[in-house]
Amino acid sequence: MKRLNETGPFWIDADDPELRFPDVTLALRDPDGLLALGGDLSSERLLLAYRSGIFPWFGPQQPVLWWSPDPRLVLFPESLRISRSLSKALRRNDLAVTMDTAFSQVVEQCAARRPGQSGTWITPEMRTAYQQLHAQGYAHSVECWQKDTLVGGLYGVAVGRIFFGESMFTRVNDASKVAFVTLVQRLQEWGFPMIDCQVYTRHLESLGATSISRSEFLRVLDEYCERDPVPGRWQIDGQVGI
Repeated sequence: MKRLNETGPFWIDADDPELRFPDVTLALRDPDGLLALGGDLSSERLLLAYRSGIFPWFGPQQPVLWWSPDPRLVLFPESLRISRSLSKALRRNDLAVTMDTAFSQVVEQCAARRPGQSGTWITPEMRTAYQQLHAQGYAHSVECWQKDTLVGGLYGVAVGRIFFGESMFTRVNDASKVAFVTLVQRLQEWGFPMIDCQVYTRHLESLGATSISRSEFLRVLDEYCERDPVPGRWQIDGQVGI
């Protein structure tokens, strides 16, 4: 690996037989967290990235871009914030939530163009990569249904007892939030201490997400990414609470 210039990101050669990333402390401050570009989206490289506090995020016609921002947005399950309106949506009980039953559909919906956006960062290459991780038991989805229609959901990657959120979507009010609340409660039951939300959004902050230093984030990864994973296909056991 080498820097593209003295102050720029590193270049990762996809043909390099040694699977590695630069030290995350060498990531740029502007744009915040850009560490490297190049490489590939093999399952092995993606899992190493997550364990190292790195995630891919790039657009069409770009090389793979690897990021490790500082600070990092995370959600501690015990800090989950449920607003009054969301509580009402949960009590209405008109949305059914499942896990790992429609992974491809969730990714497809997350990748769909949204109002005000010219494109999507969830490229066909990304979809294929995460479908492979799902087949291997690492990537998981949460689906929110209104009768037989998929109206919201999210997907991400679990390494040990850390969940790395990737994207969510909604087609009716609060559907993605209901899916997220369900996920957080299940992860807390399973001993997950933290959910990686990657970068700040007002939406995630409203649900209780907070920013921590990259060093603290890495400390938690070091402890919990090596814990035993939740095996098999994830399932819903009982009703989501309020």
